[in-house]
Formats: sequence, structure tokens, C-alpha cells
Amino acid sequence: MMEELAKVPWAVIAPLIVVQFILMIVALVDLRKIHATNGPNILWVFLIIFTSYIGSIAYFIVGRKQS
Repeated sequence: MMEELAKVPWAVIAPLIVVQFILMIVALVDLRKIHATNGPNILWVFLIIFTSYIGSIAYFIVGRKQS
């Protein structure tokens, strides 16, 4: 198992994981601050957390109500 982990290109994967985590945190903080969303807030929380990139991007494109 350790040999398999040593073969993983961490220089490529680590920045993707960091970007995904930051995007998720920003989406959750924005969801907490904004009260007008398309759909229930709890649905957006689950989508953001469990679908990683897709949920966060979908929240910013579809989830936020435009004024």
C-alpha cells in the first residue's frame, strides 16, 4: 500500500484538493450570509459538501438568487 501511495503524483493532486476545499468553504460561507437562494438552504449544504466541485460551482451559478 505504501508503494502505491509513493507512485501518486502529489504535485498535481494536492493543489486540486486545496482548491476544492477553498471553493467549498467559500460557497458555505456565502450560503450562510445570503438568505435568498433558489431552493432550500439545507439542500445546497448537502450538494456543496457531497459533490465537491460540481456542487460549489452549481451553487454560484444556479443557487444564488439574482437581485
